[in-house]
Parts: sequence; structure tokens; C-alpha cells
Amino acid sequence: MMNSSLLWAVDVYGRVYCLSTAGGRWERSKDKVLELKRVAAVKQCCWGIGCDNQLYLNVNPSDTAIRYQEETYENQRWNPLDGFTDSLLPTDRWSWTDEAGLNSQPLHSFQLPSESWEWEGDWFVHDESCGRPSTNTGGWEYAVDFPASFSKEKKWNSCVRRRRWLRNRRYRAFGSWSKISLDRGRPPPQPFTDISCGGHLMSHSSEKRLYLWAVSQQGRVWFRSGIQHLRPEGCGWEEVAAPGEVAQVSCGPGDLLWAVLWDGQLLVRTGVSCEQPKGSSWTVVEPPKKNMGAALVSVGMCVVWAITKDNKVWFRRGVNSHNPCGSGWINISGEMLMVSVGPTDQVWGIGSEDRTIYFRQGVTASQVTGTGWTPVLAQWDSSRPADGQPSHDFSGEMTDSSQGSVLGLEDSLGGPDSPVPKATIPKITSDSFISALVSDRECTIRPAGRTPLTTVPAENPEAQGEDGEEEEVPLTPSEAPSQAAGVDPWSNVDLEEEAKGKRPAGPAGATAQRVSVATYPLELPEVEERPPWAWVSGGGCVLISTSKVDWLESSADKSSSLSLSITPAHASGEKKKEASEEQIFEKSVSVTKGHLRWWRDWQPHQWEEVSIALEQAITEQGRRDDILYLYYKQNDEKKFLCTPISEVTALVPKVRESPYCFAIYTAERTRQRWPLLLSTPTQQDLQQWLSLLGESCCHSKGIVGWPSEQALWAVTSKGDIMVHEPTQSLEASTPNPACDNMFWYQVPGHLHTVECNSLGVVWGIGFDHTAWVYTGHRGCSAEGKRSFSLHCFDPADVRSIFIFENQRWIPLTGYTDKGLPMDRHMWSDASGLKECTKAGTKPPSPQWTWVTDWAIDYSAPEGTDKEGWQYAADFTAAYTGNKTLKDFVRRRRWVRKCRLQLTGPWEEVPPIPLSDITILPCLAKSSMEQVPLWAISERGDVLCRLGVTRENPAGSSWLHIGTSQPFCSISIGGGHQVWAIARDNSVFYRGSVSAQNPAGDCWYHIPSPPKQNLKQLSVGRTSVYAVDENGNLWYRQGVTPSYPQGTVWELISNNVSKVSVGPLDQVWIMAEKVPGCPSDSPGVVCHRAGVQPMQPKGQSWDFGIGGGWEHLSTRGNSQDAPRALARSPLPPRTPRQVNGNIIAC
Repeated sequence: MMNSSLLWAVDVYGRVYCLSTAGGRWERSKDKVLELKRVAAVKQCCWGIGCDNQLYLNVNPSDTAIRYQEETYENQRWNPLDGFTDSLLPTDRWSWTDEAGLNSQPLHSFQLPSESWEWEGDWFVHDESCGRPSTNTGGWEYAVDFPASFSKEKKWNSCVRRRRWLRNRRYRAFGSWSKISLDRGRPPPQPFTDISCGGHLMSHSSEKRLYLWAVSQQGRVWFRSGIQHLRPEGCGWEEVAAPGEVAQVSCGPGDLLWAVLWDGQLLVRTGVSCEQPKGSSWTVVEPPKKNMGAALVSVGMCVVWAITKDNKVWFRRGVNSHNPCGSGWINISGEMLMVSVGPTDQVWGIGSEDRTIYFRQGVTASQVTGTGWTPVLAQWDSSRPADGQPSHDFSGEMTDSSQGSVLGLEDSLGGPDSPVPKATIPKITSDSFISALVSDRECTIRPAGRTPLTTVPAENPEAQGEDGEEEEVPLTPSEAPSQAAGVDPWSNVDLEEEAKGKRPAGPAGATAQRVSVATYPLELPEVEERPPWAWVSGGGCVLISTSKVDWLESSADKSSSLSLSITPAHASGEKKKEASEEQIFEKSVSVTKGHLRWWRDWQPHQWEEVSIALEQAITEQGRRDDILYLYYKQNDEKKFLCTPISEVTALVPKVRESPYCFAIYTAERTRQRWPLLLSTPTQQDLQQWLSLLGESCCHSKGIVGWPSEQALWAVTSKGDIMVHEPTQSLEASTPNPACDNMFWYQVPGHLHTVECNSLGVVWGIGFDHTAWVYTGHRGCSAEGKRSFSLHCFDPADVRSIFIFENQRWIPLTGYTDKGLPMDRHMWSDASGLKECTKAGTKPPSPQWTWVTDWAIDYSAPEGTDKEGWQYAADFTAAYTGNKTLKDFVRRRRWVRKCRLQLTGPWEEVPPIPLSDITILPCLAKSSMEQVPLWAISERGDVLCRLGVTRENPAGSSWLHIGTSQPFCSISIGGGHQVWAIARDNSVFYRGSVSAQNPAGDCWYHIPSPPKQNLKQLSVGRTSVYAVDENGNLWYRQGVTPSYPQGTVWELISNNVSKVSVGPLDQVWIMAEKVPGCPSDSPGVVCHRAGVQPMQPKGQSWDFGIGGGWEHLSTRGNSQDAPRALARSPLPPRTPRQVNGNIIAC
């Protein structure tokens, strides 16, 4: 069950009320004379500023008494004549001091801090100062001299002694308001205008300290320390210099402190901590509006709310103890005079129109801005009526004019038929309600013995007299306090008198005569209506999202007409029914927090435990503005990293020292080759964060649904499928390349290769050579409109993991696993640089599961002997399957298969396993009955897929194309040009391929570059590019429609692993050995800049994202870059006119 806590509020008359979460009624303060302007509450107490600008404290009742023990020490020195006496040497300490002897503390100097304390008995000697009881020593401790250590035992050289005196005092002012007295010996601070308390949750120790901040009339900031359980009033004031005149201050339960200057700017106190509760410096924060300053700010644990001078409500984004200044403002619906944030970041406010207290519903740890405002409609306590019912309880004192008189209610109200209008309460602020009370309580002095009636102008035309002048309507005694005869009219405000005797609001048509007789000290029956609120403090009201509070539930029922998306100003302004019919987007902020590990990419390079928070904000017109925060410590200093989601370019799973790792790329981090690496504890957490961040990125980029038909597809070395939605500016010839700004997002699935075209046909090949077709575009019409939902299947992939067993020949023992000191590991990967044992080798990621055991692989490319061994002269030399006399080392490959099961939009195309695939690149508006698709099987056979269309991307059947040898790479380009590479590195061109003859006629041999073996090629509209085994990129010159075989190969670049040429001859590659990229993670996406019809080879490379990328296909991007019309070198000519009509020049 939730413990009870209090919500404190002050009305415009200075009366203080509290509302318990365990009850359902407002309870007024027991001190009827006390009038406060503002209150600041925490769970254990409430502070207030009175109308006399003095400070008051109300400590909530508790079962545990507050006792404080005062102590002082009596000191004596031994002399030969008198023994031990209080006659000390001039250099000694005083006779009565503190324990250290630095301050004089005689018994008579101790006084009670305030009237809230009382003594419990007289001074007594503490007889156990050294930790053991002793009734014979009188509590004395002995030592050689005062600076020495004291003990209970008296020795021959004990020249001084001391004993400890104690006296207890008890705090007695529980549940009542007590004035904080001035600090003795210190100049009193100036009168206060604002206070705020908090900081009690900064420390995790059992002893909680509370800190009080105040603002004086001159705009100075004061800090009160020493507030704790045994000292609820604190010990003293200290001034904190501020760079301006402060109007208001707000302190959160943690280490957040904000202030408002008179000019509307905001200040943030930085460096606040348990060791330095006053902080170190101020930081200026601009208000939400440049032309509208801030009027009030309220701070919670990790949130900041503000009110501007036009009563608009604002929420500060990104606020945290690591980032106390936050990152930006977002406007929240509603118009409020003030807001107050509770210890659990719950928000309370006072409406600007109706001065009703509102509660922000839906505020949780993740939904920090809540969903809407709901009014608090709690009933009054038992001594006051609820919902307009009359009260028959009498309290207080009669005024002079009513003492000793007996009055009937009719007489005092002017008769049973006299109208009883309600006095209009002006719209005032919490700081100026005294002046409003003056105008509201002005009255005419009448003779004693008669209750005066005050008049107010009628608010409707019917109340006017016949001569057009406004009639004076008599008010009730509650609206016009009685005055003694001979008293001058009010020259100031006496808030100690309370408006009394309001006429109860009875049912409509009620004419029953109400007569009440009162004698001293009774008073007239009063009906208290709901007062206009001036201030509310929720710092002591502890609510959580699951809390069930009666007065909040009842208020929700009573205000069923108040929609959560409607502001308090809308609710109170029902007469303003001309609301706009435009769609209203409720601005909100939600936060998802977690604890992850972060790879520090500077010294010391290591994994560190950090906290991250994804802040998702819905701004104007429903736009998303999300930010990812990372909080860490460096040299015990709190710091943070801030990454706007709109700047994120990719989320890529990684395999590092941690198996559950992913990288976050931005344009800047892409250029630096240092992505933000994060690691989660489990695979489930990894998928949840990738899904959450991926959805946030897509929303910020405006990407909804499946990839478009123009998308670029890529595959990482881990098998993850990445997609980029291109724009027309991607291929534009601009001085600022956009490759590093490309946004890549992940598509469910796991493939080794993927190919696409601009008609929405996407095929992929898994690591086990299974062919898959993408079903996400299925159901899209020719215009690209969605017709039905995504088709999801359960694609699986099987991958082979290889390790090598290495041995060296030794003359005495033969081949053994005892190698030389400089040799590679006896169990390693193919390079020999990394040790890989059977027991230590794991699947690529936790999603993979082993399906076989380790076995010798006899299918190594170089061949093996009957035991699977391959021989070489040294580990770095070439291996063969036959042993010779010069072979001193050998190795054999072990294989183990693992399986991955996923769910994604991929449908299997059985039954032939494939090793390469290509699809005809074409323009998006192209219309063709069948889409040409060629492939190479795992055995090297060339295949042509029949029946492939936009509606049926899987096709119907395979057509085998005859070859003289197995092939390894194939590509089809514009004009149905089919190029291929055989396994012996020979290059071929397929002649006579067309839409009518999809298989072509014969193969034409194309010479390879001199002394180079090509391994992969790609054909565009008119360009042919190829990559050799040494990583060189070649361009085929002379390719024309009349001579499609071209003439000669031209070297373009090196360090290239794969190339992809698009339908507009755009060139993209996967580069290796890029500066700044880790050598163990090659594969960087690069774009050839400057490719134009007259310059097909381009000019330079634009480096993009990379580090562990394997394959890229740009063959679906047919969006041509916008081209500006060339300006004519000739001056423009004025067109000629004939008969008034313009003709050609």
C-alpha cells in the first residue's frame, strides 16, 4: 500500500491547504491567522513565505520524535596547591569548550533555536565518553595536556582533565507552522520572495540532507544548509552570487537547480553534488521564446518544466544530472500560471483562466510529458462544505461589529428575496493578490450593530436602473467584513480576518426561510466555495504511475467532458467554441532508458558501463525529433554524448569482443571511421534496442513501409541486409559529396549476396547458396502503391565455419604440432594470425546454432591427400595436395556447420543452389513482359530465369545455358548485354540476347587485362567494370551498341573487392584498406563521383560507410540527377513580332 503524502496549495487569500493521497479532502492549516504567499514542500516538511516575507516551516507529524543533543566540555588543570581546578593557564583552552577546544561554549550560552523546541531536562554529565561505563570517575577523562589523547585512567602525569556535558532538546511543532528565527551572530538576509527545497535524493546514504534555496526582494540567491532530520530548521544562510537579478528558483530532489531572471532568461547551476551542494557556476539558458521571457521554472528529478510570460507551458528536453542544461524546448498544450514538479516527476499546475489545480496525467518514467491535464476536484474537510453543501460548524472570533448581537440571516442578507451575487475575483497573479484583496474587501463604514452590505456593479443589463445607471447590488457579509464604528476605511490589508457568512447555495427555486441565531463567540454559518488558487507545491506528493488516488479518479470522472488532449484553457473556455477544426497533434516526449556497455574510442580503449536514453519527441505537425544520449564519467566528472537521431546514418550489428554489439554511425563518425559501439547484455536486449532505434531513425527520415523499388541494397560481412533510399541529389555532381550522409536501415533476413532492379525485383543468395526472392514489393501496383500487407516467411541459412590445423616437420619426430617460436598458432584461421581452437570457436553470433560436429574438409580449393592435408614449403607459401621433399609444413581444414532461423519477407526459390545472380537494370518507367534474370549455380552452370515479372518476381522455371566450363560471375546490362567470367578467369560475352531471344546464341571470348585474372564484373547501361584478384578495378573502353564487346581494359583504381554499376552507369564499389578503417574489418561503401555520359569513368571516390561490409547493389537506382540547362554563350535576342504575335527569333 502506498504511504500517505501531501499536496500543498495556497489560495489567493493566503490560506494554506493540504491534500493527502490517502484521503480525499482539502484540509486547511490549523493556524487560521497565518497567511502565506508561496510554499515549497518535500515529503517530510513544507516551507513557506508569509505575507510578512518571513520564512515558515511545517514539519509533518511522525512517529519518531526529533531530539537533538547539545554537548559541551568542562576543562580543568591540576596545580600543586588546589589540585584540579578551572583556573587554566593563559595558553590553555577555555573552561567550557567544544570537543576540539577551539570554541568557547559555557552552559548559559546554549539557547533554543526557536520556539518550536523545548528542553528535556537539565544538563548532565555523560559518564561513558570513552566507551565503557564508569560511575566512580564522575565522567572525567585525563591526559598529559589538552592536545593529547584522553583516557579514563588517571596517571601520575595527568595534568589536565575534561568531562562531557549533555542536554537534550525536542522538536515540538509537528503539524504547525513556525517562524524561522534569525541566525544568531549573522546579518539577517533580505526579505524573501521565493523559496525551493530539494537535494535530498543526491546522496544514497541513510542520512538524507535537505537544501533550501531562496530569493530575496533584491534578486539575490541564498542557500540554507544543515537541514536534516535532527535539524529541520537548518543552521544558517549563505549568499550565492548570481549573474543577474533572480526572480524565482527551483531545486529538484536530485542535483538539478534552475532559476529565472527578471528579464526572462534562465540560469542553471552546474557542479552541484553531495560534496559541493551549492554548485560551482551558473550557465545561462535562453527562454523558449526569444521575444517572450520565462516567468517560472520547476525542476524534478530528471525533468524541467517552465512557464513563459504568456502562460504557455514548456518542457526542457535532455535534462539529466550529466546534462543539467538540457538540449531544447518543446511546447506542451495548456495555459498555466505556474507548475510544480513532484519527486517522481509528476506535474501539477494552476490554470490561467479558472485558477483550478490541474494534474498532468500519464506521466511515467518513459512518457515524461504525460498525455493531458485533468483538474483536481477534491472535497473540503469535515469542517467545510463539500460541493456547495452548507456547514454548521463554527470557528474563529466575531468582529467588533457583531459581538454581543443577535442577528437573523434574513436581516443580515437583506431579506429572503434579496439577490446574492457572487463577488467577481479579478485575474491576479500569486505575487499581487494582496492588492486584489483590497479591491475585493473594500466596504462602506456603517454604524455598529448592523452588518454592513457592500455593493458591486451589476454584471448584466437587467441589473441596471431605469435611468441607465448601474444599480448597486448588495453583497453578503462574507464579501463585506463587518467593521467597528469609527474605524477608518482600509488603508492596508489585514489578512488575519477571513471572509465569513457566505450564503449557502441551495437548490433552484428553494424559498425556505433560513434563520440562524448566534451569540458570542459563535459566528454565522459559512459556505466556503472553492477558492482561486495562487500556488501549489507537489514536491511532497509522491505518486507513481500505478498509484490509485481517490481524488484523482473522482476528478477524472467528474471531468469526463475534459478530453486529455484539451488544454485547461480550452476546458474553462467553453464559451470559446470556435476552436479550429484542424487536426491537433499533442506534443509529447517519451524516454527509453537502459544500461549498456560502451567502447571508449580514446585512451584507455576499453568497454565501460554507461547509461543511455532515447528521447522521442513529437513536435509540430506530428514531426519526430528524437535524440540519443549516452551518460558516462571521466575522472569522476559527469559527461555525456548527444546524438540526434536525424543525424544517424546506420545501425549495424557488429561482432567484437562482445557478442551482442552494434554500431551507430553518423556522417561525422563515418568520416572518422569511429562509430559509436554499444554492447547489450543479451541477444534479446540487442534486438530490442536495434528495433527501437531503427524505428526512430525511419520515423525521423520519413521512411514508412518496405523499401522502394529505387533502393540501394547492401549486405554486411555478418549477413545483415541494409537498404538505402536514394534521392536525386545522390548522383548529382556537387562539391559536397553525400555518400557519408546516406542513411542505411536494416531489413529482416540474412544473405550473402543481394541483387535488385528498378522494377522491384530483388533476389538474394544465402551462405548455403540457397536462392531467395524478396516479397516486400509484392502487391505493389505499377505506380508503387501498397495493395496488401507484407509477405513474411521463415528463411533459414546454413553457414560453414572453417579452422585450420597446422603442423611442422621435425627430423626426429616428423610432422608435429610443436612448431617454431615464430610459427603461427597450431590451430588458427586461414591467415594464421588468429588462434582458433575447436573448443574456442563459436558461431558468428548467438542467433546461430551448431547443426554438425567438427569434421575434416576434403573439398579445399587446392586439393588434399586422403587424410585432408595440404603441403607447402612454409606457412606463407602456396599449398598443394601432394607432398614433396621440400614441404616442411602442412595443414588441413576442419569444417562445422551452423544454422540461423529468422522471420522476414523472403521466399525460397528451390531447388538449384546458386553462387551468383544478376538482374537487368532498367528505368523505373520501363515496361516489359518479363524481367531478364541470369544466375550461376553452385556447380558453375549458367542459368536464365523465365517468367520473372513485377507481380511474380520469383519467376516460373530455369533455362540452362550451355557453357564449355564452369562460370563464377555473371552480369547483364543495358541492351541485354550479358558478360560472364569463368572459373579459369576467362571473360565471355553472350551474343544475340534480347527480349525475344532471352538465352542468346553463343559465347564470345574477351581478353582479360594483361597478367590479371578477373573475378567479378558488373554491366550498366553502356559501361562495363570488372575487379581482378589483386583488387584492381578495370573499365572496358569502346563498348557501343554496334560493338558491345569493347576494345581494351583501362585501370581505374585499386583496393577494390566488388563493383556494382547502375542503370544510369553510376559506379559503386566495396573498397578495402581505406585509411582509418580497421584492417580486420575491410569493406567500405564508395561512390564514383563525376560520372557523366561524356565522362563515364568519373573523377574521384566519395567514401561512405564501411568496416565489415561485403556486397552492394545499386542496380535499382534509376533516379537521374537534376541537370541545369547549359547557358548559351550568345546574348539573348529579343523575339520579333508580326501582327502582334511573337514569332521565332
